[in-house]
Amino acid sequence: MNQFYFRINLNKFGELRKQKEREKKTFWSTAIIYTVIFFVTVGFALSLTNSLNRKIANRSKLLNSIRDEIKAYEVSGEFLSKKDLERLQTISTQRIFWSKKLVALSEKTTDVIAITHFSFKNDHLSLFGITRLDKDQNEFILIDDFIKELKNDEQISQDFPAIKFVKSTRDMEKDVEILRFQIDCISDQFDEKGDR
Repeated sequence: MNQFYFRINLNKFGELRKQKEREKKTFWSTAIIYTVIFFVTVGFALSLTNSLNRKIANRSKLLNSIRDEIKAYEVSGEFLSKKDLERLQTISTQRIFWSKKLVALSEKTTDVIAITHFSFKNDHLSLFGITRLDKDQNEFILIDDFIKELKNDEQISQDFPAIKFVKSTRDMEKDVEILRFQIDCISDQFDEKGDR
């Protein structure tokens, strides 16, 4: 006689419950991740919108102030030509703030080098200086280091990107041998013809 055997899984309810808990946990973790991504995206979009709105507001203020100035000129009867506007634009963009340049120059001048005087002509800032000649030190290396310091200073190099040694002469002063030198700082507005 054949006997039938039945396998009864008594733990089926427990497995179904664990599977539902896993699915529920997966659902909530996915929902939380998507919610965080959504809020981060919304926050980024809002900050970008605010930034653009601020820029637009600033441009609108600038435009309104320009319109007001134009109206003021029209009312006063002083009309500006194209050349006048170009000159104003040149003055506002190509001016040099000398106080900051002089402070930066004084900071770069060491105890060994002294600037005696300087001149500015045709977009050339000519620095005239002296240094004491010392047997243990090469004066040209000293001047070259000084030029490198000037080139590395942002205040000086932004308006004078080309800085070069021009000339030097040896001289005696009170039994001390000194070297007189000239360094030219050339503005980027200067071309070979000498025009801006």
